Amino acid sequence: MADTLLDDVGDLLREAADQVVLPLFRKLDDADVSEKAHGEVVTVADQRAEELLSAGLRRLRPGSMVVGEEGVADDPALLRHLGDGGDVWLVDPVDGTANFAAGRRPFALMVSLLTDGRPNAGWILDPLADTLAVGSADDGTLLNGRPVDTTASLPPLGDLRGAAMTKFLPPEIRDRVRAGGRHLGELLPGQHCAGREYLDILTGEQQFVLFWRTLPWDHAPGTLLVRAAGGVARRFDGADYHPSDDGRGLLVAANEQIWNEVRDALLSPP
Repeated sequence: MADTLLDDVGDLLREAADQVVLPLFRKLDDADVSEKAHGEVVTVADQRAEELLSAGLRRLRPGSMVVGEEGVADDPALLRHLGDGGDVWLVDPVDGTANFAAGRRPFALMVSLLTDGRPNAGWILDPLADTLAVGSADDGTLLNGRPVDTTASLPPLGDLRGAAMTKFLPPEIRDRVRAGGRHLGELLPGQHCAGREYLDILTGEQQFVLFWRTLPWDHAPGTLLVRAAGGVARRFDGADYHPSDDGRGLLVAANEQIWNEVRDALLSPP
């Protein structure tokens, strides 16, 4: 991107973290946490951060549309805008809300930009780790200001390390994934924060992550950043992931070779 948008949105995420999210971490009262759906909580930090981010993003791109996690909880029809022309922002004000509400880390703030339906840019901030990833589809990914290239990561199958969110997998796929994990170096249970999983691929802490549920605000930023760094984000059947898809199942890997090896290990029929 030729303009300052990557920096401007990064600064906006830090502002939301510093002014809204971090001051409430481990200081929430019972009244500050509620259940928006069965098993899913929302906090005042989510709501206030989304308000701050939405206003700031509209200032940066006048006329743009914001589709935020909390906004969609109130009005699911907002999701139809993911296919609109022009600029559409996806916002996850606190990714890993259950962690945040329990006073645990990690959690992250995430934004992505779709332009004419095409994923164009993404941002993930882990404020406690002070880790910020920004990137665009055309210009690559920066991690704390440094370019990231995940194509050179080629450890053998027995050394591969990654996470699989098995809770929501259909039983037959869950059994296959758990059995296949024995062929890998380490199969982790996940951190309950998609943003941190994506950051860990960019840092090299892990080489892949597998999800079943793929809500767009959880995955649009990270899939763009990993792809822009040389990685791969596809459905289990090999179809490229897009935020407007309503499918299930997503495997993300540092590069093509790792994606193929992990899919064969975890998802191939016995």
